Amino acid sequence: MGENKDNKSKKTNIIGKAVIIASALAVLLSYFAVPGVRDAFNSIGRMFASGDFMVIRQFVDSYGAYAAAVSFMLMILQSVAAPLPAFLITFANASLFGWWKGAILSWTSAMAGAALCFWIARILGRDVVERLTSKAGLEQIDEFFEKHGRLSILIARLLPFISFDIVSYAAGLTSMSFGGFLVATGIGQLPATLVYSYVGGMLTGGAKLMVTGLLILFALSGLIVLIRQVYIERTKPQTADKERSDG
Repeated sequence: MGENKDNKSKKTNIIGKAVIIASALAVLLSYFAVPGVRDAFNSIGRMFASGDFMVIRQFVDSYGAYAAAVSFMLMILQSVAAPLPAFLITFANASLFGWWKGAILSWTSAMAGAALCFWIARILGRDVVERLTSKAGLEQIDEFFEKHGRLSILIARLLPFISFDIVSYAAGLTSMSFGGFLVATGIGQLPATLVYSYVGGMLTGGAKLMVTGLLILFALSGLIVLIRQVYIERTKPQTADKERSDG
């Protein structure tokens, strides 16, 4: 019975690899063979490089009734093609759809992107993930996971200076369950999404100072959480030694 389970798992893994590779090849062929697809991807690259969420807003809005679907796909694209800035899409969504509708769209699409990264890593392995992200970045996340254990994903999602996408890929390379990963990601990502969306609904293209201030605020908040976790971990051995000596 165990052998049948292993065979089924291998078969599922082979199918998963075939689907991912076929999808990647289809995108590459479309890019080189279809001028419209190539122009769209180049336009998306320039959008993110501009650092102006209003440019992304205009791009999404140009698709009319399909704007929400286009935004959803943009978020997934930035998840896979790390490290494009996701918060620009979050600001654009809030500005275009209103803060709470934009928050729902940004949160669900970010969750979908995280799930996709997780399964790409789990199915294709570390070598592929290193090519999609960076070897150095992945090693840093590995060390972070080793230090903080079960709370790693939750803490990482609260720290805006830690790559959302690399964390998702790295999690897929561990023995972590998909359900646990998804719950930690959802909880950790929600506060930032709500605040970014609320502020994004009030921003204009020139409000870069406010955006910078907001990012610093989140960085400091996340740093406090991280310092607290490190402090707890370091004091545990000391407390245990003291209890043994007293006993």
